[in-house]
Amino acid sequence: MFNAALLPRLAGRLLGLGALLAAGTAGAVTAPMLVVDVDSGKVIYSQGATDPWYPASITKLMTTYVALDMVRQGRASMDQLLTISEAAAAEPPSKMGFKPGTQLTLDNALKIIMVKSANDVAWAIGENLGGSIDGFAAQMNETAQRLGMRDSHWYNPNGLPDARQWTSARDMAVLGRALLRDFPENRDLFSISAIQFGRAVMPNHNGLLGRYAGVDGMKTGFICAGGFNVVASANRNGRRILTVVMGQSSARERDLKAADLFDYGFGQSGFSFGGQTLAELPTSSIAAPPDMRPYICDKRRPMPTDADSAALTASAAAAGGNADNANAQLMAAGAPPSSALAFATMNSAALRNRALPPRAPLQPVLVWTGRDPAESAIAATDEAAPAKPVAAKPAARVKVAKPVPHKPAPSRSIAATGATVPQPKLLARQKGAAPAAASAFASTGPATAVIADPKGHKAAAKPSAKQDVKPAAKPTPKAETKPAAKPTVKSARKKDD
Repeated sequence: MFNAALLPRLAGRLLGLGALLAAGTAGAVTAPMLVVDVDSGKVIYSQGATDPWYPASITKLMTTYVALDMVRQGRASMDQLLTISEAAAAEPPSKMGFKPGTQLTLDNALKIIMVKSANDVAWAIGENLGGSIDGFAAQMNETAQRLGMRDSHWYNPNGLPDARQWTSARDMAVLGRALLRDFPENRDLFSISAIQFGRAVMPNHNGLLGRYAGVDGMKTGFICAGGFNVVASANRNGRRILTVVMGQSSARERDLKAADLFDYGFGQSGFSFGGQTLAELPTSSIAAPPDMRPYICDKRRPMPTDADSAALTASAAAAGGNADNANAQLMAAGAPPSSALAFATMNSAALRNRALPPRAPLQPVLVWTGRDPAESAIAATDEAAPAKPVAAKPAARVKVAKPVPHKPAPSRSIAATGATVPQPKLLARQKGAAPAAASAFASTGPATAVIADPKGHKAAAKPSAKQDVKPAAKPTPKAETKPAAKPTVKSARKKDD
């Protein structure tokens, strides 16, 4: 059913896409990179730091600052309930897939957007706290100006493509420092390795967490027009550094280059870098963000995703020389002053054989819908889990593996968690349900063949019994009926011809 309220949003996105395609990307582009000492605000390394750029999901850092600021002012609370509207539910992935009318606390909503980067939940935060998306965007812009983010323009709370929504590496560093400085009690929000919703565990998209020593936040983002972005913080021996990397062609390259920049930053003493601060960085001469779509989302390669680094290693290698050539065009900066920066600014050919260490074990944080976790879907799912194998086994044997018997069980468990999207991993983890899951959720072809064989034998036996009766009841009418049937067949064939 078409929702008239979505028309302005759709028109805006189409207009923005047209502007991006029309603008194109002429010549070489400098992918923004920035390393900053958090306490002093001094710039350790800068490359294209004030150039306008499409932020993608690092926008959610701005959304989080506005929300936490409203809580600090008493205009909102972490336990207040947010309602998912039809407009929020219609947002494209990444998303939780909540149905309209679903409620969750602001605390859980912030955890979800920081880890899962759910666009539907971020949209709900904007609608509920700002009264409307436009109202919340106005608060985002007002807050950005107050913090000194002079290159940013905000129009939505989730970072989905909008040609008018810009930021810069410098502004994101200003925002990252403000979040760490103004809300120290909420720092853990940016370092959650995974969330658990019901039985589903969703890892953080930030591939640096649990891989690079000292990294404790903050947020990643990806859209075709802006490439792969990250704002990351790390702490070693009491010294905290913030690194911003934008416009990379894969999550893997983004993570490796951020790690190299951290290496460089921690290798510099507080007295070895210049006295330039974030506020003193010169304004960029570039008038509008470049469109990275031809480099990032080449139709000849699989569509990249803002996922874990290891998942992208194979696709990056499969891209081969095309990826190397494209990425080389992005790196137009001069020779860097150190080996760590040399690695950070090299193209994918130099990074192909490099990898971060394996990720540390996840430590999921529970999230739920509604107000009270004691009455949430987690408890309901745990109670329902033992009953599912018992109900599934007789149904599979008696009803010839029809699709109807196995659907209610997963739908009840998923509905209990509050999710609206089927989660195969969730169902596979149920205790004692492995054999049932293997038979119920595999392709129905083999299952029906195995169960249908015995019935096939019965069917073969029944006609033999009928044949025993037919000879005794063979009257002449059968012979009379046969000629009567032939003309009808002929007439039917004539009509088909």
